[in-house]
Amino acid sequence: MASCPRGCAPAVHLCQKLNRLKTLEDDMMATSLKRCLSTLDLTLMGVGGMVGSGLYVLTGTVAKDTAGPAVIISFLFAGIASLLAAFCYAEFGARIPKTGSAYMFTYVSVGEVWAFLIGWNVILENMIGGAAVARAWSGYLDSIFNHAIQNFTETHIMQWNIPFLAHYPDLLAAGILVVASFFISFGVQVSSYLNHIFSTISMGVIVFILVFGFVLAEPSNWSQEQGGFAPYGMSGILAGSATCFYAFVGFDVIASSSEEAKNPQKAVPIATAISLGLAATAYILVSTVLTLIVPWHTLDPNSALADAFFRRGYSWAGIVVAIGSICAMNTVLLCNLFSLPRIVYAMAEDGLFFSIFARVNPITKVPVNAILVFGILMATMALIFDLEALVQFLSIGTLLAYTFVAASVIVLRFQPEKTSAKGTPSTSPNPNAEPSPAPLESQTIAEDSEEPKQYESFSDKLQLVERQKQKERRGVGQLKACWEPYLDRLLGDCEPGEVVAFSVLTLIVSSVSLCAVLEFGNKQLQLPLWSFTMLLVIFSLAYILSLALIWVHEPQRNNKTFQVPLVPLTPGASILFNVFLMMKLSLLTWIRFTVWIAIGLFVYFGYGIWHSKEGIRELQPKDMAARYVVLPSGSLVETVQSVQPDSQVDTSAHHIDAPTASAAEECTRTR
Repeated sequence: MASCPRGCAPAVHLCQKLNRLKTLEDDMMATSLKRCLSTLDLTLMGVGGMVGSGLYVLTGTVAKDTAGPAVIISFLFAGIASLLAAFCYAEFGARIPKTGSAYMFTYVSVGEVWAFLIGWNVILENMIGGAAVARAWSGYLDSIFNHAIQNFTETHIMQWNIPFLAHYPDLLAAGILVVASFFISFGVQVSSYLNHIFSTISMGVIVFILVFGFVLAEPSNWSQEQGGFAPYGMSGILAGSATCFYAFVGFDVIASSSEEAKNPQKAVPIATAISLGLAATAYILVSTVLTLIVPWHTLDPNSALADAFFRRGYSWAGIVVAIGSICAMNTVLLCNLFSLPRIVYAMAEDGLFFSIFARVNPITKVPVNAILVFGILMATMALIFDLEALVQFLSIGTLLAYTFVAASVIVLRFQPEKTSAKGTPSTSPNPNAEPSPAPLESQTIAEDSEEPKQYESFSDKLQLVERQKQKERRGVGQLKACWEPYLDRLLGDCEPGEVVAFSVLTLIVSSVSLCAVLEFGNKQLQLPLWSFTMLLVIFSLAYILSLALIWVHEPQRNNKTFQVPLVPLTPGASILFNVFLMMKLSLLTWIRFTVWIAIGLFVYFGYGIWHSKEGIRELQPKDMAARYVVLPSGSLVETVQSVQPDSQVDTSAHHIDAPTASAAEECTRTR
């Protein structure tokens, strides 16, 4: 590798700092938190994170304004798209059972600055999500009492007319967040117990809605007289899918809880699959019932389910639905307040965020400082901001995190295990991974040292053939043997995993370009047809070629924990879908996102980059290792001996006689 000029050395050093990866501990199950969550606990957390206000509000909104009764298909498409992202989270949560979710996954595989920005956005996402649900919770409860709380607050306390702020301080929303933060601080078991109660009530109400709703169903509400099943056509169904996708964003609470799971290797994938399946089924069936009880164009977007039962003359059923909606919103609040402090704790534990948030209460085993501080911040946001202003900013951080997690799956799957200075494989991200085989050079030397063996039986010959096959098998991140004759001249000189990393970058760039042309090519840019078609073809070919280049390399094969199927196709499709949804967001959302990123970079370069534990670890002195080839009695044997730096060499530690050592050093210099 050519050395760079002296002037660019600081820039190179800075890039190395920004892209350094997190080093994982030897014992992946070691933690200062308490491992006490079962598969059932994680499943109910996932269900609680997804089945909340969206079930009682989003279904009516999408059905009336976007898709009609075809909202069922919209939820089906959104569920399939969410499954792609859930696969990626499940693999990482089982393979790296550490808190931090998307932040941790990005830190392990992509780099430090990217991990910080992802964590920074996930923090904002959880704060806004919790504040928005609290506002919806208070608004739903207030509507039951005919807006008496709002009228009292505006009349006797205060009100204001400021853009992007609510018309009055929502004391009820702020109060519920403070109370919930207080309960969360008592420990993970208390949080899980409360989530069990609210999730059980919520699921019971959903069963009631389905049973009683199908009794009241009228198929004529899907007839052409009422507008038909898909009044807005396929474009309405796809637009509805983009909106319904955000109903499933709560499953990442399972990955955030993996450091507190008893058996994360099995519990995280199972809980993710079951909770996503239950949530998708609930959304599809409830949407079916809702559009069959009353005509879809008469729905009340703010409280569609409760209003539907009220209009059919069953006011008591509407009250039951209202109770279920409040319990469901409570589960979402708990999940947001559960995930947010743990992401802050993970960043603080790595030195990228203020160390005060890394402190864990010795009794409750939870990061109390992070829970209380960010719970109060969330309550403040719910107190003063309007619900619509909060929701507009919610989605972009989630989609960005999903994109980076999908890219991280590809990078880590094709990344060879690093070898430490002593010649042994470094800690694998997989706690159950078997040690990697010895280097090829040492295998060759060891095989050369063996005396010729007489293969007298057929089984011995089979073992010889199997050994030859093992030698032909390529390492992780290298070209597959079948593609070597065609691509070795072009890609053979690259380091293992280097082509895959470049292909992932090309995959993301081509996805962004393709989606930008699809979204803005005909409307804002007004491209001619030939130019529009040519750009689509170019970026589509770049996307497909990137996937193909990744596929022709050897992946890691691990049967001990869950792995995403059809890599790189599954995470590649997830990246494309997430980028497409990000292109649907408004310009104002992108401006706010840019401002938040700028604040995050200020925090990182002002604090995180100087206190990063990975940076401190790099400055610590490391043991050096020397490789000697000794030649006792004419045979070749390779040994590895650890030595200290020159100033600390202890010659008495070497048991090799002087002539042999001299020959070894001469051989080392020759090599």
